[in-house]
Amino acid sequence: MRSEARVDLGAIRDNVRTLAARATGGAAVMAVVKADGYGHGLVPSARAAVQGGAAWLGVAFLEEALAVRAAGIEVPMLAWLTAPGEDLTPAVAAGVDLGVYSLAELAAAQSAARAAGVTARVQLKADTGLSRGGAGPADWPDLCEAAAGAEADGSVTVTGVWSHYAFADGGADHPVNSRQTAVFREALEVVQRAGLHPEVRHIANSAATLTAPGTHFDLVRPGLAIYGLSPAPEIGTPDELGLRPAMTLASTVAHTKRVPAGSGVSYFHRYVTGRETSLALVPLGYADGIPRNATSTGQVQLGGARRTIAGTVCMDQFVLDVGDDDVRTGDEVLLFGPGDNGEPSAQDWADLLGTINYEIVTRLGSRVPRTYAGATA
Repeated sequence: MRSEARVDLGAIRDNVRTLAARATGGAAVMAVVKADGYGHGLVPSARAAVQGGAAWLGVAFLEEALAVRAAGIEVPMLAWLTAPGEDLTPAVAAGVDLGVYSLAELAAAQSAARAAGVTARVQLKADTGLSRGGAGPADWPDLCEAAAGAEADGSVTVTGVWSHYAFADGGADHPVNSRQTAVFREALEVVQRAGLHPEVRHIANSAATLTAPGTHFDLVRPGLAIYGLSPAPEIGTPDELGLRPAMTLASTVAHTKRVPAGSGVSYFHRYVTGRETSLALVPLGYADGIPRNATSTGQVQLGGARRTIAGTVCMDQFVLDVGDDDVRTGDEVLLFGPGDNGEPSAQDWADLLGTINYEIVTRLGSRVPRTYAGATA
């Protein structure tokens, strides 16, 4: 195969078990599988997470939720981001919980419930300081009162109340996150006064699941960590956290050639050979999700050695200067993985490029097939 992202489903299952063991007070795990399972594959990741003990699944968009349902996965699931005018009816009919931020979204859920002939399951989101989605403190009492009225007329049931941290990877003891936790507790008091009795309350992301047991409430909601990546280097490496990275990105040497000293390599000759050397062509580029700013920066493993990309990353390919090493067409190139064989990690790529490991795994394009190990019936 030219290139592939190898996904270890056993690692996802084990990571979920690890996170479930870290959850306190009987809190269950909602495994977040949005963005095509953080690039690992939506349905395989969802299935592996449930097999590992996830009691809930979380996605951003309705089409993600419906794809999971179409695969026969029936655990409770929250889809939290809709746009005005979207047809909510199929998701309501499929028993998907809808994230509700406003009176307008509540009304849309009620309309979908009437169209589907069932009661809509909704989860109210409180904006506790992220200033993104969710009802702020000024609007929260009205939303809760309206939701209580909708419950009374049978059009909805409020299954959950939730929020999200602004310093998502800074640990819940960050001052802003600590304030958000306090605001969330105040929001829950409003919920109680409105006569609502949600099944689940949740705010803990991967970092809070791993470091802040006081935020676990009824559910923890890890995303990145279920794929074996650390939400922040200061929290710990995957190994230190008991996690195993699930993805290895591999390619192959498609072509080699010998070139003289002074040869310009790739677009704009941003790399020029310092001596006679061999070049190896790798058939992955920015159309596949390899960042173009990995030009002369990104590192891979080839022939047992770390090597830096030589010159500009192109749409479909990049080049390595392999010197006098015995590198041949068909040799495997590892861009990142767990690090078992000395290959870079997704965190290594993120550090080199000034970004986060989330972006490294989620940006892989559809031209890179996902292959799976560790599948179970």
